[in-house]
Amino acid sequence: MTELILGRVLDLHSDPFAVPVGDAFTLHEGVAIRDDRILAVGAADGLRRDHPGATQTDMGDALILPGFVDAHMHYPQTGMIASWGKRLIDWLNTYTFPEESRFGDPAHARAQTDTTLDLMLSHGTTSLSSFCTIHPESVDALFSAAEARGMAVMAGRTCMDRNAPAGLRDTAQAAHEESAALLDKWHDRGRARYAITPRFTPTSTPEQLEALGTLWAAHPTCAMQTHLSEQVDEVAWVQDLEPWARDYLDTYERFGLVGPGAMFGHAIHLTDRERDRLRDSGSAVVHCPTSNTFIGSGVFDMARMKADGITTGLATDTGGGSSFSMLRTMAAAYEIGQLSGTALHPAQLLWLATAGSARAMRMEADIGTLAPGSAADLVALNLASTPAIAQRTARADDLWEAVFPTIMMGDDRATAAVWVAGKRWTPPHAAFAGS
Repeated sequence: MTELILGRVLDLHSDPFAVPVGDAFTLHEGVAIRDDRILAVGAADGLRRDHPGATQTDMGDALILPGFVDAHMHYPQTGMIASWGKRLIDWLNTYTFPEESRFGDPAHARAQTDTTLDLMLSHGTTSLSSFCTIHPESVDALFSAAEARGMAVMAGRTCMDRNAPAGLRDTAQAAHEESAALLDKWHDRGRARYAITPRFTPTSTPEQLEALGTLWAAHPTCAMQTHLSEQVDEVAWVQDLEPWARDYLDTYERFGLVGPGAMFGHAIHLTDRERDRLRDSGSAVVHCPTSNTFIGSGVFDMARMKADGITTGLATDTGGGSSFSMLRTMAAAYEIGQLSGTALHPAQLLWLATAGSARAMRMEADIGTLAPGSAADLVALNLASTPAIAQRTARADDLWEAVFPTIMMGDDRATAAVWVAGKRWTPPHAAFAGS
């Protein structure tokens, strides 16, 4: 059955960092979907003519977009989001590692997965890339829950063989073998994509990074996700741990963990060599603005990153990040852009939260887009979801003035509807209901 979803359909078909904003988008009146795919976008009358007998869902003045794509988060940290008062290393030891130790229990992993994915969907996020824990049960739980919801999800077993509690440490061999088994089980199964996942150099020895580089070389269609240059004391720690390295990125590069499909979270404190190598290798970085401010990591320079030609995505970094919302994440990215001297346009923010993150994950053919043939993952935003937003939107002179208040002040109440693989998502209970 074909469905026509009518409203203000925003098709960001080009990168608004690379072309003028006016050339980057087209505003349509509807989108036609069949089964789990997008058929077309266009004028309402034309879609009705081309698809006689289609069911129609009229979203009124709602703004219809591709579902948001969160390119870096940690679903096991859902239960400890917004934990007070620590910087990165102390935060990991005080909050993260004790929480992650619980995920060997399949029931706990399933419960946290269900909570996380429903929270993400309630905020309009239909795809994500997540770190799991060392436990295979945590990986199975996430992919199983995503499969049940029809979501495109990337994830991997987090590998650590040093500087972590005994119950969360493995070995180079175990990291390779268990990651390989999970990869064989889940990668390209439906909408699942596997990401080889060393947490970061401080918790992975050169031997483990070498083993994971070997695994990635054998399975290049997978992704590789990790962290890079999040805080200055972390960078200094890496220099102490691996004095042979030219810089932080070199600790990954030496072992084949740099290249197309590599996703480096944060990437704030980079050298010129690292920037050049990230660009030339086709690696991606992922901006995590709410986390960078919450943990006091630093100011990411989006304008320079894009000017340098580095593939860049956007992410909540739950639970170092303090929100499940990509709207809040876009707002934080705008605020950090202001601090670094560049006001990001609303079109650029929305592009980062959809196509930009999809490109970072090498999934742009399927998600983050309204191109015919791509997945029918959609979010409809109510641009007057609260009185404060509504009164500002009422004064708007154009589309961008209308959407910007929702970017800056919106939350899950702005989520009017969500479609995942062509099916309208129904919140499991009232706590997850949007406006």
